[in-house]
Amino acid sequence: MNKIKVITVLLGAIMLFTIITKERDSGSSQIELQSDATILAFGDSITYGFGVAEEESYPAQLQKRVGVRVINGGVSGEESSEGLERLPKLLEQKPDLVILCHGGNDIIRKRSDEKLKANLTQMIDTIKASGAKVLLVGVPNFGILGFNTHSIYAEVAKETGVFFEEDVLSKVLSKNELKIDYIHPNAKGYKIIVDAVVKYLKII
Repeated sequence: MNKIKVITVLLGAIMLFTIITKERDSGSSQIELQSDATILAFGDSITYGFGVAEEESYPAQLQKRVGVRVINGGVSGEESSEGLERLPKLLEQKPDLVILCHGGNDIIRKRSDEKLKANLTQMIDTIKASGAKVLLVGVPNFGILGFNTHSIYAEVAKETGVFFEEDVLSKVLSKNELKIDYIHPNAKGYKIIVDAVVKYLKII
């Protein structure tokens, strides 16, 4: 009897795994957007495209790639507390999706991790309240020994339930040939970021 129960549980687990896998394969893990949608790329200098031509920034490359309007909402040097104040005005443009890549300046300037996490969470709550979806992009910890995504971002993504691109920025900034300085990608680096973001999008 116990063996039958074990087999039943195992079969149930296998069926559940199959269902989840099929859902992922069918695109349920993607963000569906209409062809007339608007995307807001919100962040600091990495979103702005510091050091590259305007058309080489990742928002500009993304717009060209997917064919929908992408607003570049990046401000160089901005910290998350400043972004939190600036965000509501941009949300008045009614974006369908906000790609949130913020907090790098907080990390570099060694601001409070708790405050950064709170600001990111509040940004996401504000975006959700506007009716837009969120794709959070993880930012590296800019450590001396390498670039690893700061653990705060995974925590925020899990607690808020938003789509999360965890590794692309860390991978780009770990390669000298993909950046113009220690913390900013070059045009090739931004293209790789776009490649990663596009995987989450489904234009219908």
